[in-house]
Amino acid sequence: MGQVKVEVASPPFGEPDVLAFPVREDDNSAFANGASVLDERVKSRLRRLAAEGELRGELGRTLVVHTDGEIDARRVAPVGIGKSDSVDPDAIRTAAAAVARATRDFGGTVAWLLDETLPLSYEAQARAVVEGLLLGAYRPGRWKTDERARRPLERIILVAGDEPGLADTAERAARVAGWVNWARDLANSPPNELTPEALATRAAETGVASLRAESLDPSQIDELGMGALAAVGRASANGPRLIVLRYEPEQPTRADVTLGLVGKAITFDAGGISLKPALNMQDMKGDMAGGAGVLAGTAAAADLGLPIRIVAVVAAAENLVSGDSFRPGDILRAANGKTIEITNTDAEGRLVLADALWYARREGATHVLDLATLTGAMELALGDLYAGMFANDDAWRDEILRAAERSGDHTWPFPLHPRYRRYVDSTYADMKNSSDLKQASPALAAEFLHEFAGDGPWAHIDMAGPGFLERSRGDYLTQRGGTGYGVRLIVELARQLSA
Repeated sequence: MGQVKVEVASPPFGEPDVLAFPVREDDNSAFANGASVLDERVKSRLRRLAAEGELRGELGRTLVVHTDGEIDARRVAPVGIGKSDSVDPDAIRTAAAAVARATRDFGGTVAWLLDETLPLSYEAQARAVVEGLLLGAYRPGRWKTDERARRPLERIILVAGDEPGLADTAERAARVAGWVNWARDLANSPPNELTPEALATRAAETGVASLRAESLDPSQIDELGMGALAAVGRASANGPRLIVLRYEPEQPTRADVTLGLVGKAITFDAGGISLKPALNMQDMKGDMAGGAGVLAGTAAAADLGLPIRIVAVVAAAENLVSGDSFRPGDILRAANGKTIEITNTDAEGRLVLADALWYARREGATHVLDLATLTGAMELALGDLYAGMFANDDAWRDEILRAAERSGDHTWPFPLHPRYRRYVDSTYADMKNSSDLKQASPALAAEFLHEFAGDGPWAHIDMAGPGFLERSRGDYLTQRGGTGYGVRLIVELARQLSA
């Protein structure tokens, strides 16, 4: 995985291809920090553009101005960050992504003036700028045969003077953003390429020396009694896999904690016999976005050397239709011994997660978090910005919410209540996998998973909305497809637990 160089510098800092700086919507004529000096060097052209209405501080609005050799930078790119009282890391990410898109034809080196007058620390600004530039520069069309060659973003210079630790912060942000884009590549991969077995191969090829990877094939899945995962994957010629990553740091700060990460990776979901509508079924290649986030998040934490023990378990399968499909009315036995009546084969994600959760506990996970593009109802509730979270432990819920807020992978808590369990009560088995009532489908799915979460803190994140986009989100994620949701959250959570 290529790494963009990131550094912190004071002028002079060479000749960047573009020098960007933030502009506020409520006062874009008074350039803050070094931007006023910059404007003087280009003969007040920026102020004239502002006076004429071309340069405005609306969030994400930018333009590229050639400097004609008046300063060392070849171009300058003022970019709007919105109103001062609403500037947050997402606003900076959105502005930086706008610059990345506006300069993608020439790429190269982007310098960014950090602004000491903003209500964000230099550290927060640096992280947001680096993430926005790298996520905004991402291009999903690597299968295009006529894609015009463009110079990639190669170097980021944060103009901030002597700030202790800032260079390390920015470099870590760049590495994490690289793993986010790796997860996006997985989610955007066509299902004829990214089968469950191919996903297991990719997981074993992260290049992170401290990670140990293994993959359980269908026969091993059967030997462990994983009847739920086996049933979902059996209709496909590409059999299921249980992918396991283990990260064991030399000196974990907490010997009593092993973070268990569990991901749903349905590499293509036709719905099984409960067949999905044909419209937009091609997007069901993204039904493995939770698993991609878990794999990339674990790799990122290991790449950063965070001192926390992690076991990641990703259940990968294709949910197709054949003469060997599992059927509505079937009763399956999961690895923990509980029986499940199938009432809808398109409620398959919770089935594969059931066996994966059991395996994570078996492998010693003390604190478990699962991520899944699980229910369309969660997307209806929260759209494409927030994921919903259910947890069986208040302290664990709050820990994850804090990580979500700091990371930018936004999450909102939902109630986990035992009375929702009645929705999956079955006449014939311990439970059923869906309800025919058009109510509380995210909550009943969470209660279903609760049956397999084992002892100890557990949380479930339903990321159906922000995990795979149908259209631009209007911020720093404007590309259709995978977003890498969960990678930054996992890294921040691992950092908190190891602090």
